[in-house]
Amino acid sequence: MAGEGNNAPHYSVLFKETLAGLNLTPQGRYIDGTLGAGGHAYGILKATAPTGRLLGLDADMVALGIATERLKEFGDRVKLVQSNFAQLAEVAREEDFAPVQGVVLDLGVSSMQLDDPNRGFSFQGDGPLDMRFGSVQGKLTAAIIVNAWPEDRLVKLFFELGEEPQARRFARAIVEARKQTRFETTGQLANLLAKMGGRPAGRDKRPIHPATKVFQALRMEVNHELERLAEGLAGAVEVLAPGGRLAVISFHSLEDRVVKHFMQKEASDKIVPEGGPPGLSFPKERRLSIITKKPLEATTTELAENRRSRSAKLRVAEKL
Repeated sequence: MAGEGNNAPHYSVLFKETLAGLNLTPQGRYIDGTLGAGGHAYGILKATAPTGRLLGLDADMVALGIATERLKEFGDRVKLVQSNFAQLAEVAREEDFAPVQGVVLDLGVSSMQLDDPNRGFSFQGDGPLDMRFGSVQGKLTAAIIVNAWPEDRLVKLFFELGEEPQARRFARAIVEARKQTRFETTGQLANLLAKMGGRPAGRDKRPIHPATKVFQALRMEVNHELERLAEGLAGAVEVLAPGGRLAVISFHSLEDRVVKHFMQKEASDKIVPEGGPPGLSFPKERRLSIITKKPLEATTTELAENRRSRSAKLRVAEKL
């Protein structure tokens, strides 16, 4: 966890690369839209001392509490707000914190959330089937989905958001099992899927638990992650000053695809109408310049220190 301050409860992936990508300047103002335990925020405030300022957002009150303690040494240079990053532009206006020189979004679930069975994010423990990042996320929970959604809707969810090839088989097993007993905990669901058989090895050649993609899909649906990502990206560009940088860390192909296409669209000087004839386009103003032509990934050293960084991809763009 070098470079993140003392007693860090959460490993901020691609830490050095993210700070470098933001092109930090003293006296700058920055927004961390996914504050977590404050790892990236700590680095930003350290690097922009003594006058740089930061606005931090997180939907999770537990994370905000940890970040508040961790960042207290920076005093009034930091302001923390409970909010999802989809409301980034709105919060920035309310706090009179725009324009800014940089925005960082780390789309991963933090280690402290995954490691707490009471949050219901992980199949490694046994906790309530919740999966909400915080109370501001709404009333939908993973338990509601697995106990109430029809089979065809579960298939669609697991296949599209989880990219799970056994989506139909898993959905059918869940529907049959809930006829006997309602799903209340992560352990119940994980044990059912574990009985269905293992997954092929992943990129690092380790077996993948059968519940991995299903839990991913449930979490993304409960928190409306792709929809809120699109809103957050648009809000970030809105509050950036010319020359300001947007740095986004994604952890799976669906997120990365949204980020990549958003940056490409905003960096283009033309609009191609959907469903229009081949070659038809209309001119538009470019708003971004893409800094990372290919996404940056974790180094061998970081992979050895933190296995969860294996799927992280960092993309950076600059406001024109």
